[in-house]
Amino acid sequence: MLEFLAHLLVTSILLLVVANFVRGVVIENWSSAIVTALLLGIVNAIIRPLIVLLTLPLTILTFGLFLLVINALMLQLAAALSPGVKVEGCGAALLGSLMLSILNLLVGIVAGGLG
Repeated sequence: MLEFLAHLLVTSILLLVVANFVRGVVIENWSSAIVTALLLGIVNAIIRPLIVLLTLPLTILTFGLFLLVINALMLQLAAALSPGVKVEGCGAALLGSLMLSILNLLVGIVAGGLG
């Protein structure tokens, strides 16, 4: 349970970082970031695998690059469901999801090195 809460907190912090650097991604406050992080986790756990499976031929044809589009769609969906969060346009969603993925990877590397 503690690990889940830590991951939720880290993801909400990373969402706020993304909102500060990507024009078109707006998060009004901490509570909106926490709700969005929770919804993003639910969307990535339930809806993303179905979308990946349904678009597998397209993903293979693009050598996996279509997964970037899927990540952007999942960010847009989580933002649409969250009060106080806006992702304005596909470009902002793509850049925001790419930055969020890279930041999550860096946090995972640092956390893996510490533990």
